[in-house]
Amino acid sequence: MGTKYIFITGGVVSSLGKGIIGASLGRLLRARGFSVAIQKFDPYINVDPGTMSPFQHGEVFVTNDGAETDLDLGHYERFIDADFSQINNVTSGSVYQTVINKERKGEYLGATVQTIPHITNEIKSRILKATDEFKPDFLLIEIGGTIGDIESLPFIEAVRQFKAEVGAGNAISIHCTLLPYLETSGELKTKPSQHSVNVLRSYGIQPEILVCRTSHPILQEEKDKLALFCSVPKDAVIECRDMKSIYEVPLALEEQDMAAVVLNMLNTHYKHADLKSWKDLVNRINNPKRTIDVAIAGKYTKLSDAYISVVESLKHAGYANEAKVNIHWINSEECIDWKNCQELMKNLDAVVVPGGFGVRGIEGKLNVIRYARENNLPFLGLCLGMQCAVIEYARNVLGIKDANSREFSEECENPVIDLMLEQKDVTSYGGTMRLGQYECHLAKNSVAKRAYGSDVIFERHRHRYEVNNAYVADLEKAGLVFSGKSPNGKLMEMIELPKLDWFVASQFHPEFKSRPERPHPLFKGLIDAAVKRKK
Repeated sequence: MGTKYIFITGGVVSSLGKGIIGASLGRLLRARGFSVAIQKFDPYINVDPGTMSPFQHGEVFVTNDGAETDLDLGHYERFIDADFSQINNVTSGSVYQTVINKERKGEYLGATVQTIPHITNEIKSRILKATDEFKPDFLLIEIGGTIGDIESLPFIEAVRQFKAEVGAGNAISIHCTLLPYLETSGELKTKPSQHSVNVLRSYGIQPEILVCRTSHPILQEEKDKLALFCSVPKDAVIECRDMKSIYEVPLALEEQDMAAVVLNMLNTHYKHADLKSWKDLVNRINNPKRTIDVAIAGKYTKLSDAYISVVESLKHAGYANEAKVNIHWINSEECIDWKNCQELMKNLDAVVVPGGFGVRGIEGKLNVIRYARENNLPFLGLCLGMQCAVIEYARNVLGIKDANSREFSEECENPVIDLMLEQKDVTSYGGTMRLGQYECHLAKNSVAKRAYGSDVIFERHRHRYEVNNAYVADLEKAGLVFSGKSPNGKLMEMIELPKLDWFVASQFHPEFKSRPERPHPLFKGLIDAAVKRKK
């Protein structure tokens, strides 16, 4: 069969979880043996999220081919267990940039460049590019934002055109809405959803399926009302209730035969789903045998979305150990005072120092790492976390008291972390870091090699600074092991202290490749050590 298209929009309020709903539907289709790809269309003018503040946008997710994308792509990869690319994340900024570049080159032959057809055509071309690249049975496309937002109108219009062009039975729209619950009257209200669908209709799109986010069960009477006023079949009004874990959502949608409804609407032969392993996963999530307390010490702790892949990776490793991982958020600035740091760290089973940029909170991170090293507390450093571990070791073990990174002090005399050579002439920030998947060779008999079970690994990067090779020999003599290096041996990719239970850090971001049913080896090693320590 040819590719079938599923467009997902959201209404009433933002942050409804369209990404989780789309990823869950993708999982149900994959469980039936279909191939699935997902795209995220975001209406902001930024070309990509790479230079956006984590406080505004959350985590920047990185693909194998070096795309800096929306965090929803992480959910897509985790749920569907697939690797996506630059074409899977499309922003208004990237669309307009392409159209303007074409106009500058004269590709429109002097025509007036307009939203319709030039912008909408470019949006539709991105859908077709993903179709050509992945050749999926189903391509799911999530439209970011909320229906009614002015900035998303070109995407909505492109969807309207695309659905008409591919014809009935080849594309459907799913609209996600919120059913607010009024405590005073004790009822769910359907009117906001009706209004949201009416707005979508005014743009020329009639949704075929309605997914309703709710904190309470939806009565059949309310489903019938939604079906009547929103012009969707009764079996196409799907309840999506609040749940303890996002990994329960696919099973909840499966209980309501959502995939069957989708397949029927898209004239696709029904197949039974094999969800045994997913059900086993959810069973482990809901019935943990132990609890592990893990801290994430960073500077974006007021917004957990800034570290969402780290959080999910810790949970994945916990599931493999039949353990619930309690996340403790430690603002690294509160650890600048050593006594306060000791107090915050004393009852933990493990700690992660994640990535980030800038000098704020760095001295607190160094104290967190020092505490972990001196107290044999299982530690995992990620990107900046590894750089901080090298600085801490240089200062407190090697005795270079002013050891630092050029990122934090351009004039420092002992830059154990320095700007990468190829970054020295870079003046533009967007998309210019060392991005995407690179090869790494692991040292024989290292903790890293035992964890991975391999001599060569491939991991995703997002950084400008690296360990300064001028200090590597002295650091090694002082006991720090550089257990992972680039193929030419010039870039230090991993460090470890093998005499401790688990003290490992990586220049790359392993959290981007963890899966709920297949936790990443470095997070698995951390939680294994934490469980052993707790026992």
